[in-house]
Amino acid sequence: MSTPTEELNPEEKPVFKLTSFQMSAKVGNKKRMWKSLKQVISSERSLPWPEDYVHYSSINAPPSFTPAEKFSDLSGLPAPYTDPQTRLRFANKEEYATIVCLPMDITAGYLSLRGASSIVG
Repeated sequence: MSTPTEELNPEEKPVFKLTSFQMSAKVGNKKRMWKSLKQVISSERSLPWPEDYVHYSSINAPPSFTPAEKFSDLSGLPAPYTDPQTRLRFANKEEYATIVCLPMDITAGYLSLRGASSIVG
């Protein structure tokens, strides 16, 4: 059984490091220029790739399966409730009391700010 002092030997090199690698700017007689990520992406985009080839700049994230989080139209707090008549979201009973007292033009304004369709009927 090994002791913790044997496992943490500072003289041993980690196995994932290549001992012969040297980050130098010269390769033989030529000076090597290191490219930034922005340069690599721009040079990759300029090459003629087939349509179905997957490379760094073509990868898109899939849509999320989790539902979007809903926030109150009045306070911006997380809103677990929605008023069935005005379709405004609210977080607590005080906000609901305020929503009930709002005129229809203010309600339509809040819905348009959220990007929801206006209420009918």
